[in-house]
Amino acid sequence: MADAQQTQNLTLVQSVRDGLYTEMHNDDEVIVLGEDVGKNGGVFRATEGLYDEFGEDRVIDTPLAESGIVGCSVGMAAYGLKPVPEIQFSGFMYPAFDQIVSHVGRLRTRSRGRFTCPMVIRAPYGGGIRAPEHHSESKEAFYAHEPGLKVVIPSTPYDTKGLLISAIRDPDPVIFLEPKLIYRAFRGDVPEDDYEVPIGEAAVRREGEDVTVVTWGAMTRPTMEAAENLAEEGVECEVIDLRTISPIDKETIVESFEKTGRAAVVHEAPKKGGIGGEITAMLQEEALLYQEAPVKRITGFDVPFPLYALEDYYLPSPTRVEEGIRETVEF
Repeated sequence: MADAQQTQNLTLVQSVRDGLYTEMHNDDEVIVLGEDVGKNGGVFRATEGLYDEFGEDRVIDTPLAESGIVGCSVGMAAYGLKPVPEIQFSGFMYPAFDQIVSHVGRLRTRSRGRFTCPMVIRAPYGGGIRAPEHHSESKEAFYAHEPGLKVVIPSTPYDTKGLLISAIRDPDPVIFLEPKLIYRAFRGDVPEDDYEVPIGEAAVRREGEDVTVVTWGAMTRPTMEAAENLAEEGVECEVIDLRTISPIDKETIVESFEKTGRAAVVHEAPKKGGIGGEITAMLQEEALLYQEAPVKRITGFDVPFPLYALEDYYLPSPTRVEEGIRETVEF
């Protein structure tokens, strides 16, 4: 019998580093670049030690120029490398937005398949760490709206490494958003060897018969806490962690909704134009005859992300998630 696979007990950010190390070791074409990713190891230390291990030609400190970081990565990807550019915070991606939507997401179709764009744009995203302006946005809907881009948001250390490896091996571009609120919030078992978590497959974190609750990223933890509290009242929630925002796992969501007849979506981004609205529309199109109550969206508010004093009020808390789910169940 084969020996059991060796595991490590890692935080989410350590799993990012482990995934990068694994693929850089496996594939000499993988290049890491970004602001302070080299000698400094990144602002959150996600690339710590990679510079010493792989050298300055594969772990590249760049100027503070997001458009240049992504633009250079497009050229690298088109000619055979697999760049993994880091943007220090997702709120700093806007200067590179033209590169992302005009070139990264279109290279395959523009060249009629002659070129692909195998690159992974990594960025810490989301609120909850008392950061200043432009450090706490949740704008995943921007990128999910763009054809040609995959959008991945992990919520566990195991998924983080497996999804990052899958993203680096993907022949097309991936936006890899890392919820920094849970970078070091907990640990989990992560295999030492390489493995893949498929992009586009959600995870059912909790099974239930009464209501389907869809979430992702850092909001998975308060959603699970709310589900456990509601179970004491006799309400059994089925919690789905999307893991991938684009492509979205329609089959898992619809199958669950056909079982429960009720649904809620939890995300920290503003409600207007958010992924929650897309999921609601999808359920209307695919499973309307199973619906027993309006789909509830439990989200951030339609305002700029607030500073310190109101940050906890803005983010969906377990109590707010419970109240929203209870409204759906009692409709």
